[in-house]
Amino acid sequence: MSSASLPGGSSAKRPLAIVLGVIGVLAVVLGIVFMVATGLPGFRTAGSHVKSASGHHIIRGAVALVVGVVLVGAAWWVSRTKKEAS
Repeated sequence: MSSASLPGGSSAKRPLAIVLGVIGVLAVVLGIVFMVATGLPGFRTAGSHVKSASGHHIIRGAVALVVGVVLVGAAWWVSRTKKEAS
């Protein structure tokens, strides 16, 4: 019997793992962009009091990196398969 036919099997977890992975990768990329950018385009600073490259961007980049790594780890955790007991 495959886990795909059971409720809550791996096929039910796949969309969640994909969404977590995609959002995690995007957060990592955004974190890298925040950390290396010297002049940020207006769409990322709209409504913000931070308009120049300062320490706030390093903090935002670090937070985005940590969130991205956690989300990618969560995607891996959700997508892993459990071994069936004999």
